[in-house]
Amino acid sequence: MSVLSEAERPYIVGVGGTTKPGSSTEHALSVALGAAAALGCETRQFGGDFLAALPHYDPSAEVRSSEQLEFLTSVRRADGLILATPAYHAGVSGLVKNALDLLQDTAGDARPYLDGRAVGLLVTAYGWQATGATLGSLRSIVHALRGWPTPLGVTLNTASGSLFAPDGACSEPRVADQLSTMARQVASFAALQMHDGVVRP
Repeated sequence: MSVLSEAERPYIVGVGGTTKPGSSTEHALSVALGAAAALGCETRQFGGDFLAALPHYDPSAEVRSSEQLEFLTSVRRADGLILATPAYHAGVSGLVKNALDLLQDTAGDARPYLDGRAVGLLVTAYGWQATGATLGSLRSIVHALRGWPTPLGVTLNTASGSLFAPDGACSEPRVADQLSTMARQVASFAALQMHDGVVRP
């Protein structure tokens, strides 16, 4: 796709990371969001530090923390998302799942959950075995939230060597191309939905 104009500039939210600074998961998410930004998208990243500060989701709580409200406001505004998680025992990390559980607060919105939005999926693991199962689980979660997982889901085996430089740049062209392709799919779908007049809060 070509670079988007200011009038059709989608807002893409990235969610993911770990409690480890400079994790491969967070670097990969940053690269994907950078590719979306290069296409003309506005982006926002909620990394591991932010996710770790979110209180455990409590459906009965009457008051949300400032971090929870910030996250909800951003996702409500989003035209597309990219979700990134490490594969912990073949499952989505608790940090990412806790953030996604919070989206239950949008159930009564005119556009609930992730309704009508493309969602790029990214899974990292120390070995290939857990990546496929976790990617399938993440797709199921996005379907339950009424989102549209992109055709390409990216899985990265971090046991095969360093995929990212200390500054976060991707050192493997094949991986960079996959992340860019996924970001382009999210941006393209988001721009199409905006063109069709999808209602945003």
